[in-house]
Amino acid sequence: MAQKRRIMIVAGEVSGDTHAAQLVSSMREAAPRVEFEFFGSAGPKLRDCGVDAVVNPDDFAVVGVLEIARLLPMFLRAFVKLKLAAVERKPDVVILVDFPEFNLKLAKALKKRGFKIVYYISPQLWAWRKYRIATIRRYVDLVISILPFEKEWYRTYGVDHVEYVGNPLAKEVYPRMSKLEFCGLHKLDARSPVIALLPGSRRTEIVRILPVMLESVAKITADRPDIQFLIAAANTRHMPDIELALKNAASAGVGIPKSIKVIDGAAYDVLNASDAAAVTSGTATLEAGIIGTPMVIVYKLAALNYLLFKPLVSVDQVGLINMIAGRRIVKELIQNDFTAESLAAELTRLLDISVNIAMREVLEVASAKLGAGGASKRAAEAILNLLDITNEVT
Repeated sequence: MAQKRRIMIVAGEVSGDTHAAQLVSSMREAAPRVEFEFFGSAGPKLRDCGVDAVVNPDDFAVVGVLEIARLLPMFLRAFVKLKLAAVERKPDVVILVDFPEFNLKLAKALKKRGFKIVYYISPQLWAWRKYRIATIRRYVDLVISILPFEKEWYRTYGVDHVEYVGNPLAKEVYPRMSKLEFCGLHKLDARSPVIALLPGSRRTEIVRILPVMLESVAKITADRPDIQFLIAAANTRHMPDIELALKNAASAGVGIPKSIKVIDGAAYDVLNASDAAAVTSGTATLEAGIIGTPMVIVYKLAALNYLLFKPLVSVDQVGLINMIAGRRIVKELIQNDFTAESLAAELTRLLDISVNIAMREVLEVASAKLGAGGASKRAAEAILNLLDITNEVT
């Protein structure tokens, strides 16, 4: 008779939901004789994996103090629901996936009630708010790291319960079709340059970043009408925000070409078909790096949020692909440096054939550092070891 194990898993954003779903599948594959019951904060991919959604996190994707404050009642309700669910259903382990503003508080609350806590895709404490390492040290039983330099970094701060498993994007990021096939499907001229715009997976990012991207499109088009532009929507939920940004730009007289296309849910194909890309800082910079698309990294917060957050940042660069490379191989346009003029200039520069080839070469070297794949499988094995059920694994 299969032994039953209850697992609470909490993911808050699109990328976390994707990685968490891969982890759930890997745990089931690694221990087929174990009957798992998964529940927690489950986005669409986790729900597709059969995870019981105590909380639906589809509206969690926000950035900044002001946005979090506005949605604080929603977060508090979710926090209470998850805490009560843990107390009632008594999971064997709680797996927290990324989403540190919420999950670190949940780790503290649930560890105090005696639950085992695993943190998968550890918070980027090395980048900012380093003081939160005290929470990790005290309230997390196992940290599962996906970046090659993190284990040693944690060790220097007295955290030894860290397992590096490689990056879940390694060997998992690939286009579904060739550039020629993609261009044929979307009626693009494969002989003319293509530039991709990735405005982020949060509504606040799209609202703040996409308008600047569109202004840069107008500036580039004025000089190079042959260039084609694609906007990659993270998912269907963001289509209204993208369409509104396009409408507002047109109303403001921004000269955006009518040929600009919005592609939903096919970011890898968009990147593969593009000669250059403007990529909002985050996981997408690693995805673009793996595919090998020359890019410029952009980001912009509300002015007050930036003033509040900047003193807490402890790294010179924010782009994940640059951190993996160990140096700035991709230009970063952050906050006041992120203008239509600066973005247009860098995207145009990236279309130069020698610049383009050189960046593709360094991106290939950097992305190779992410590992050879199998991160979800190794993360699953680490969790099963923590639960001491390796004897149940076939």
